[in-house]
Amino acid sequence: MHRTTARLSAALVTAALVAVAAPASAHVGVSSTDASQGGFGKAVFRVPNESDTAATTKLVVTLPEKTPFAFVTAGAKPGWKVEVSKEKLDKPTKVGSFELTEVVRTITWTATDGGTPTSQFDEFAISGGPFPEQDSIAFAAQQTYDDGEVVDWDEVQKGDTEPEHPAPTMTLAELTDDGHGAAPAAHSEDAAAAGADVEESGNDLGTWLGGAALVVAVAALVVALRQNRRRA
Repeated sequence: MHRTTARLSAALVTAALVAVAAPASAHVGVSSTDASQGGFGKAVFRVPNESDTAATTKLVVTLPEKTPFAFVTAGAKPGWKVEVSKEKLDKPTKVGSFELTEVVRTITWTATDGGTPTSQFDEFAISGGPFPEQDSIAFAAQQTYDDGEVVDWDEVQKGDTEPEHPAPTMTLAELTDDGHGAAPAAHSEDAAAAGADVEESGNDLGTWLGGAALVVAVAALVVALRQNRRRA
């Protein structure tokens, strides 16, 4: 085999193996099946562990300052301690029909039993409202690993390019004529069930693409070998 052919073959195989091994990218996200504009509901934060060596041991969710909630409760989780931090307002603020002098600013979950291991994800929930009367709401999330790495998910997307660490953003349903919220199409029960496999599907897609790359590499290697034999 000529040296050029050998180098080409090695490069193709290496690229294919890298494609197979590369995991699908995942971000901290938030979704709801019942949150509506001006109404109450539950928001669920999905937190994938993107580290290859460390566990996620802490999550801090910061609620939007410009659109505070009148009522917020944090979901309890086995193996995690939850803390709700409030902040006094400089002056009373009206949210819906409620006048507030203090608001919940952050909710912190801290692992007490190992946290979220590598290659896994976990979910953290809050419930409350009223949600703002706008199309969507963005939160800020801070994810901490047991090796000391801290990732801030707080970048707002501008234009079509998604930032490296986008802020978890949730669509809010419009209120219906009877005053209740209609669940967004993207948050129907079927879509929510499908969404439960987003990360797994992303990994499946990455594996499929990696497999396709491997097939292409093998085909290219076969062609190179045949051409080499003809020259010989």
